[in-house]
Amino acid sequence: MRRTLSYIAERALLLLISIVVLFPIAWMFLTAFKQPRDAYSLSLNFEPTLQNFVTVFSDPWNLGSMVMNSVIVATVTVAIAVPCAALAAYSFSRFRVKGRKFLFFLILSTQFIPAVVIVLPFFLMFRQLDLLDTRIALIIVNLAIVTPFVIWMIKGFIDAIPTDSEEAAMIDGASRLRVIKDIVMPMAAPGILTSSIFCFILTWNEFLFALILSRRDAVTLPVGLVSFRTERGDLWELMSAAGVMITVPIFIMALFIQKHFTRGMTAGAVK
Repeated sequence: MRRTLSYIAERALLLLISIVVLFPIAWMFLTAFKQPRDAYSLSLNFEPTLQNFVTVFSDPWNLGSMVMNSVIVATVTVAIAVPCAALAAYSFSRFRVKGRKFLFFLILSTQFIPAVVIVLPFFLMFRQLDLLDTRIALIIVNLAIVTPFVIWMIKGFIDAIPTDSEEAAMIDGASRLRVIKDIVMPMAAPGILTSSIFCFILTWNEFLFALILSRRDAVTLPVGLVSFRTERGDLWELMSAAGVMITVPIFIMALFIQKHFTRGMTAGAVK
């Protein structure tokens, strides 16, 4: 009886947590297909419409340019951060140089600094360089944010790879770069893919720096949600439609790479 009650209580708790987590997401998806008169109603009986998605891509919202900005900034950030972080992670994992632990801690300590503290220095620097409201500025900032995190993640995956195959390859005459390319990177591929996902998600959802450093030309999707606050209040139906545009790519990406994602997380947890 005690085991049965424990099982029921566990399932009830999981169900409650699932409802709490999924309810806002489900409500956002429903509101995205509601007409303005139904957006504030709690009723599930409404006539669905796709007009909200048409509206957010037309004047004055122009969500298409924001989608393009987010895609370019996130993609370029991942394309630069992940290869650089992979090489840095390999160096921290394999080379026993003096001050290695301190340098690794120094890189990770940048993650402890609140973003609001460093946003002003970035703003002043980009203003002097005439880079405000540009994608280049957002890419540089996001590289500074995600690269230490990706180094830390990939290092955990590389630490889990035995060094025997690397040593054997170098004895046979392979160079260090050949070993990294043909042995380490393929074995660490699930972990690198996992790190790339996190890097893309962090960049895709970044809000504070994009809000401060962009005005019109480089506005990204998270910042674009603020524009749906007008004189008549929050346009929830349009905000929900834009929210769907932000979340759907992440859901699709996670769906396609779920197997590699799980394998990478498991490999990084074992040393």
